[in-house]
Amino acid sequence: MGLSPALATDPDVVNCALAPRLESVRTAREFTKLTLNRWGLGDLFDDIALVTSELVTNALRHALAAASVPEQRTSAWGKRGAGSPGPITQKFGDAPQAPAPLIRLSLVRRAPQVVCAVSDPSSSGPVTREPDWVAESGRGLHLVDSFSQSWGWHPVAAGKVVWALFELDEAAALQEGALQDIGETQTERRYQGE
Repeated sequence: MGLSPALATDPDVVNCALAPRLESVRTAREFTKLTLNRWGLGDLFDDIALVTSELVTNALRHALAAASVPEQRTSAWGKRGAGSPGPITQKFGDAPQAPAPLIRLSLVRRAPQVVCAVSDPSSSGPVTREPDWVAESGRGLHLVDSFSQSWGWHPVAAGKVVWALFELDEAAALQEGALQDIGETQTERRYQGE
């Protein structure tokens, strides 16, 4: 049984849900590398991965800290945390526990551009600060601005999305166009019975 048209996915739009953990930055980089390689755009990895890392890190640092996450109840061992041996349980009559907010990384390829977008549950927009070149943090948005052609953010129903746009170089755009043409030709042949 084939996929219905409503369930078919666009191979040029990919998403990755990220948990609110520091390991998510590495997961985002790995997802970006796999996606760009699959698209034949591996030469863009360094710039896009740097920006992806910064956007996910900002979401982890600022957006999730600002988002209110209800305290979870656990068994008799107390509040769950590192080293808590007990599973999360819920007493009869308690309201259902809300899941931890997620960060979502989206990569979109539309020749001659690739967009990296990170959504999070906070409605507060990113703020570019005056860089302190001695501090360990605070330069992330400057890096995003330097390595992408443009960037911005938009509020959404459940938070915001911060995006960065990358232009494909001419060779990559031509290669992608040729790959799309090959794919369309193969699809046309398949439906024409060749």
